[in-house]
Amino acid sequence: MKSLRAGIAGYGVVGERRHKVIDEHPNLCLAAIADLKFDEKTRVEGEVSYFKKYQDMIDDAGLDVLFVSLPNDVAPDATIAGLEAGCHVFCEKPPGRTVDDVKRVIAAEQRADGLKLKYGFNHRYHDSVREALRIAKSGELGTVVNIRGVYGKSAMIPWPRPSAPSLNYSGERFWRTNRAVAGGGILLDQGIHMVDLMRAFAGEFSNVKSFVRNSHWKHDVEDNAYALLETKDGVVAMLHSTATQWRHRFSLEVFLTEGALILSGILSGTKSYGQEQLTIVYRDDADQGNPQETTQTYIRDNSWRDEIFEFADLILNDRPVEIGSSAEALKTMQLVYDIYRADAEWQSA
Repeated sequence: MKSLRAGIAGYGVVGERRHKVIDEHPNLCLAAIADLKFDEKTRVEGEVSYFKKYQDMIDDAGLDVLFVSLPNDVAPDATIAGLEAGCHVFCEKPPGRTVDDVKRVIAAEQRADGLKLKYGFNHRYHDSVREALRIAKSGELGTVVNIRGVYGKSAMIPWPRPSAPSLNYSGERFWRTNRAVAGGGILLDQGIHMVDLMRAFAGEFSNVKSFVRNSHWKHDVEDNAYALLETKDGVVAMLHSTATQWRHRFSLEVFLTEGALILSGILSGTKSYGQEQLTIVYRDDADQGNPQETTQTYIRDNSWRDEIFEFADLILNDRPVEIGSSAEALKTMQLVYDIYRADAEWQSA
């Protein structure tokens, strides 16, 4: 089958992780990397060309596939540039700073007929999530009644704590605390995964209530978002996205008419969210609140590999993007911004 020349725009932690998976795929060949941290405009080491600017890489490297791992203010323009140059594009979440960013990309995608665009909603590819979604969609536990989700970490910037002037730095290292660059804080950066999963289990939410705050870390962006979401069918979801969770936590509880699906912990690069487990609860009217349960523990994180291998397969076999499509990314971004807008105090800040 055809060998696809791949380039990575943005070579931080995530870009490096994508590099490892690209090297594992028999039909992906890493041809170029671009990052502002490279001193020279361009250089070649072995079979890989290194560029300082992503546009130079797109113009000169002859790419088939572009992987975008750039800050939120740059990612939409890089994605559009890749599509306009004839590249299939894989872009990390979030797809931009705003809903309008995603709409601009979709307009470019529509002009780039036949090219694949996929967004990195990586949590959909965790084995525990896949199995929970399979069970929920099968109907074997009935229909969804309500959902509770908590996703949190202890800070938004690396330790040791930087000086106060560094918190306003708009450059590469601390850009996540600058609203002009990031667009949002913990909700847009990490909580967006939970928003995406809640949509996957419950469908579209039409009624949103929220409190959004930056009262602890006092960054330019939120450190906590509390939301109540309701679908038109009456499924209610409670979401807490937080940067004041001193012990990192991922917890998603989906309650159905005949049982429950409890996702706790998730395998990550930091290994700080605990064991990844799925507990399946089987309701019985006679169980008196002590139902039968089974728990599966997952010890390998196949999500990064499976996500990229699927993307390559979509390109090579000309199949449509479903998970992480631009249409899905737009709906998730719209819901994130519905949460922001539902708090009038935060909206006016």
